[in-house]
Amino acid sequence: MNENDFWQLIEACSSSGPDPEGDALAAALTARLANGPVSEVVGFAEQLALILYRLDRRELGEDLSGDQFLYTRAAVVAAGREEYEAVLRDPKRFLPYANNLVWAEALLYVPDDAYEQLTGEDWDRSTRYSYETGSNAAGWADA
Repeated sequence: MNENDFWQLIEACSSSGPDPEGDALAAALTARLANGPVSEVVGFAEQLALILYRLDRRELGEDLSGDQFLYTRAAVVAAGREEYEAVLRDPKRFLPYANNLVWAEALLYVPDDAYEQLTGEDWDRSTRYSYETGSNAAGWADA
C-alpha cells in the first residue's frame, strides 16, 4: 500500500457525520482490512506508522505527555489528508487538537485488530518507523 492508497482508504472509510475521535473510522477501517489480504493490513500499518512519525516533532508535542501527543497525532490522521498536510505546513493547525485533547487512539489498533480478524492470530508486529512519541530524532533535535 502506498501513501495515496492509504489516504484513499481513510477517505473511503470516513464517517459522513461527526467522528472527532475516529471511533467510527477505526471500525470501518478494521472491517475493510479484515477482508484481506494480509499484505494490505501490513501496508496500512507501515503507512500509518510513517505518517504518524512525520508528525512526531517538538514544535507540535513538547507540551503534551507521550500518550497525549500520540493520540492527538492520530486525530490529525483521522481528520484526513488535507488536514494532515496543513498541520505539516503550519504547526499552529495542531493547536486545537492539543488544546482540546482530541484523540483518535482507536486508529492505532486498526492493523492489529484487522490482522487478528483475518488470521485468527495475534500480530506481533513491527514497522519500519516507530510512531511512539520521540522516535523521530530529527523532529525533536534542537533547532
